[in-house]
Amino acid sequence: MSTTFTIDAATSRATPVAAPMKRLTIPAVRARKAAIAAGTGAPLVMLTAYTVRTAQLLDPHCDLLLVGDSLGQVVYGLPSTVPVTLEMMAAHGAAVVRGSFAAAVVIDMPFGSYEASPEQAFGSAARLLKETGAAAVKLEGGAAMAPTVRFLSERGIPVMGHVGLTPQAVNQLGGYGARGRTPDEADKIVGDAQAVAQAGAFALVVEGVVESIAVAITRTVDCPTIGIGASAACDGQVLVAEDMLGLFERVPRFVKRFAALGPAIDAAAAAFAADVRARAFPGPDQVYPDRR
Repeated sequence: MSTTFTIDAATSRATPVAAPMKRLTIPAVRARKAAIAAGTGAPLVMLTAYTVRTAQLLDPHCDLLLVGDSLGQVVYGLPSTVPVTLEMMAAHGAAVVRGSFAAAVVIDMPFGSYEASPEQAFGSAARLLKETGAAAVKLEGGAAMAPTVRFLSERGIPVMGHVGLTPQAVNQLGGYGARGRTPDEADKIVGDAQAVAQAGAFALVVEGVVESIAVAITRTVDCPTIGIGASAACDGQVLVAEDMLGLFERVPRFVKRFAALGPAIDAAAAAFAADVRARAFPGPDQVYPDRR
């Protein structure tokens, strides 16, 4: 058993302590497909995480933590995931690995870091894994990316695929609407999923597709499918944690809010501001008395 450093939240914010590490492995993730089919395994749980503290809170409940390029919008306020850089992914990926110890950590390959060639993809993926300690990378694309998935997999880099609505291709797709509403597009998405799975992907995110497509993909690929705006029939589910926690006003159709932290944070900030302006904070319990 190896060790890693986690942050002890009971101390003053950032005291690293050695903790035993026994993460879910990538082969175990892949094997979940057969266990689910046999009725002996539970669906995979994956949420996004971008910071140490978020990783600490989510890790006990998740099989996988995804350092998604959605951080471009969620953390940096960018209009899409397209401007996200390798440097951003490496920095946040390392933070999430430091804040977790049980879940397998997967990092998105940002737009422009893998599409040109398998060799380019290998260089980018190797950098992310070296600098973060993550277990795997995720890349978007269908049959066109299958040779890259195979190239990486054969060289020891686990790859999670991503088909259907692929946010990095938003400019080509023309928006974030559900995909697969025509027979030709539906057939293409299923074919894309099969090609990526056959190329060696250990799991496959299926995003924003007509439900019947997600069901067909789950039935025909030999790796687990992880749905987002897809179907409960998938082998697992993923959401952006901030959406699930209710931090944003907009709620996409495929999101279920499990909390309302946005209004709670707003109320807490308002209460703090009121106390400061009324000179009610800090009070006697928050200042250091003169002991002379």
